[in-house]
Amino acid sequence: MANRSLTSRITSNPYIVGSFACIGGGLFGLDISSMSSMPNNPDFNRYFGYPSSDLLGGITASMPAGSFAGALLVGKLADWIGRRGTIIASGLIWSFGCVLQSAAQNVPMLVAGRVIAGLAVGLASTTVPLYQSEITAPHIRGRMVSLQQWSITWGILIQYFIQFGCSYVDGVGSFRIPWGLQLIPGLVLSAGMIVFPESPRWLMDHNREEEALQILSDVHGGGDKSAPLVQLEYNEIKQQIDFDRTQAARSYLDLVKPGVFRRVFLGMALQMWSQLTGMNVMMYYITLVFESAGITGRRGTLIASSVQYVLNMVFTIPTIIYIDKWGRRPLLLIGSSFMASHIIGLNRIFDTMLSGILEMQCFWLFLVGGLQKGFGDTYEVDNGNGGTEEKFLIRGHDSITKGVIVCSYFFVIIALTWGPVSWTYPSEIFDQRTRAKAVSLSTATNWAFNFALAYAVPPALENINAGTYMIFGGFCFAMTIHVFFMYPETKGRTLEEMEELWNSGHVFNAWKLKPHVGKKTLEEVVGHEKAVAIHEEDDRKV
Repeated sequence: MANRSLTSRITSNPYIVGSFACIGGGLFGLDISSMSSMPNNPDFNRYFGYPSSDLLGGITASMPAGSFAGALLVGKLADWIGRRGTIIASGLIWSFGCVLQSAAQNVPMLVAGRVIAGLAVGLASTTVPLYQSEITAPHIRGRMVSLQQWSITWGILIQYFIQFGCSYVDGVGSFRIPWGLQLIPGLVLSAGMIVFPESPRWLMDHNREEEALQILSDVHGGGDKSAPLVQLEYNEIKQQIDFDRTQAARSYLDLVKPGVFRRVFLGMALQMWSQLTGMNVMMYYITLVFESAGITGRRGTLIASSVQYVLNMVFTIPTIIYIDKWGRRPLLLIGSSFMASHIIGLNRIFDTMLSGILEMQCFWLFLVGGLQKGFGDTYEVDNGNGGTEEKFLIRGHDSITKGVIVCSYFFVIIALTWGPVSWTYPSEIFDQRTRAKAVSLSTATNWAFNFALAYAVPPALENINAGTYMIFGGFCFAMTIHVFFMYPETKGRTLEEMEELWNSGHVFNAWKLKPHVGKKTLEEVVGHEKAVAIHEEDDRKV
């Protein structure tokens, strides 16, 4: 009884319900940052035998490889043991993976720990937005799911500064301590979720309607089961589940059926594009980027990198507050457009100003690549193992080095735009019968590209150098076009109202979709339910 009372008190505050599970997003952030300073850590390099760029990419990519598998498992697991149960399991698995990493005696043991921890991140990063979207009210759903991205930025920031502090520790503690401390939030997540409510949609799908109504009333109506929003949500969920039970997605093949595949494609593509902005690559390998720009010294690269992590966290806040007012489409379009366009070249600013026109139509990513290509060269440098190795560096051009650093900070526009929306949008566009599997597949796409980029970028920076930026600049242009034509606005609708939005067409002209499409009142929902009941009664009489 005490547990139910505590759960009820927790449930009555939608912000607590929607935000605590975001610790699962923090695990994702810890993952991203867990290897970011290691390429410049002499103790790490010495202990693991000075890993090559290929091996470093493999170690880093082992965690997103595990996350890919974890994301796919959610499709079955979240429907079997529930959203809450899956989140609890993810915290426990994460903690075990962190123990293995911290105790790693060799590269295979380190990789095994990262794969297991990655499995947990895949479970959490898929289930947390699913849980948030199903338990929060429509008018704050975007804000709550966006907290997932903010928690990711906090995870990145906290882990990075722990690593920075441990850079003053001599020996293996400089990397074992940061990896070991990661298990704490996993344990907190698993323990805390025990007293949080299950998703009301999952409960109703498992014939626990009274529990679902109680949770809906606590979250949306201050405990009043007759509140209009409570009744609206309850009736819409009931209608949708009754309909879905005759057409439930029993396998992933059901996701390619008419009316479903379009949404699955858009959800997967959005997660793919979020990786191809290059943001996570900058997070994984920011010290390598700054090193190639000419920043010397381990702590010099750490300090320069820390600025990006702070900006990344701060710039997520406005979107959390205003995403349900601004909408999803504008943020996606602004983010990719800004990433793809910036001033044509720092060395031409003054000539441009004299002509009275500031040229804005070139790629800022191309600008970074152009600066590195134009002012960088290959040099023999000390590899820390008594020998030398070739590295592409900018030397003797202090202003160019600073220019590259400043341009790298422009990546924070993704924290303001694509970062939060890439989690919000896929979690809200699917119906109950496909939601777990479809969100699972969307998040698995994120991890598949995360894995590919984590593995490929160190060799790319070593072999094609500045060309790496050119590739990501091209991706940003492509995603802008795709979003403009194919992604409709979804803000302000209940999850059940999404059906009418997607049934309205506008496959290739999403910008024409009207804001009122799909929205219903309680009277309309109840009227529809009565009409269906009368129709079924007539059928029985016949």
